[in-house]
Amino acid sequence: TPIRYGDSRPEFYDFDLFRQGGQTPELDQALLTDLNYTVFDTETTGLDPSAGDEIIAIGAVRIVNNRLLHYETYEQLIDPKRPITGAAQIIHGLSNEMLRGQPTINEALPQFHEYCADPVLVGHNAAFDLRFLQLKEAATGVRFTQPVLDTLLLSQVLHPQQESHALEAIAERLGVTVVARHTALGDALATGEVFLRMIPLLAAHGIRTLGDAREAAKRIYDQEY
Repeated sequence: TPIRYGDSRPEFYDFDLFRQGGQTPELDQALLTDLNYTVFDTETTGLDPSAGDEIIAIGAVRIVNNRLLHYETYEQLIDPKRPITGAAQIIHGLSNEMLRGQPTINEALPQFHEYCADPVLVGHNAAFDLRFLQLKEAATGVRFTQPVLDTLLLSQVLHPQQESHALEAIAERLGVTVVARHTALGDALATGEVFLRMIPLLAAHGIRTLGDAREAAKRIYDQEY
């Protein structure tokens, strides 16, 4: 989750969700109800990974057998080795003191990659988070090659007339209570609940397989971005 100003988060597409390595025809043919997922989110020092902004927290939860595994979450604070701005602290509540002495991203990323054993990743505005991770590939040797489903795009598939596709707005539409907003784990849990409620709605639109969902999301991406 990038730092937000006001009620909306910037949409960040300097990362191609649809050209990830590791895609296979077999996965694309799998029903969404049959797949397991890792739902993840990050907090960052700012909005521009190419200009030196860094990840300061990663949160994730797994979906197995259509259930969110609340007892098997991943949560890690990260020392960005650079100061956090006051504006950023207001949003996510993380201070320089809280992050000092935590693992660096180079130390944390291999652990997070190990947690992401599921065949599909899910995120809200996932391209933003994945761009941060992509920029660490050279330093860490860690690559995330799973196909990705983005609840921001899927919300536009399901509710094209709605003005807002912010996580809070989608959660309210789908009856999901958001707890610990603006924390990486809190947002990952909310995104996971939102995604589970989207699956039957997508099926009602004839979107039943991973391939169906990726194609529908790509149509929105191509139209809007």
